[in-house]
Amino acid sequence: PYYVDINQDLFIEAYLHSSDSNLVLFVDTCVASPTPYNFTTVTYDIIRNGCVQDSTYATYYSPYRHIVRFTFNAFQFIRNNPLVYLQCELVVCRAYDYSSRCYQGCITRSKREASS
Repeated sequence: PYYVDINQDLFIEAYLHSSDSNLVLFVDTCVASPTPYNFTTVTYDIIRNGCVQDSTYATYYSPYRHIVRFTFNAFQFIRNNPLVYLQCELVVCRAYDYSSRCYQGCITRSKREASS
């Protein structure tokens, strides 16, 4: 666990341990929850499908493809729950495979028109 104050910047680095230097790492989704067991009911999206949802989220330069770095401001859920749990989904792709998920970036789903 990390102990931080509200609105303090939280810095995160993810590192892919692999002997294959032709792999790249991509942050697809990061979701916060007040409980460690449920990331679907009461959640807060920081990044979803590669699309930034939190205005305090920012990425940092990494000289290596297998390391991603990002930050966001610490926050607290309502009802004074002092703990926030974070679950992130990362994608591993072949470097320079521009058709892979890592190179698609933010994916927004198109809304279907409701029929009458």
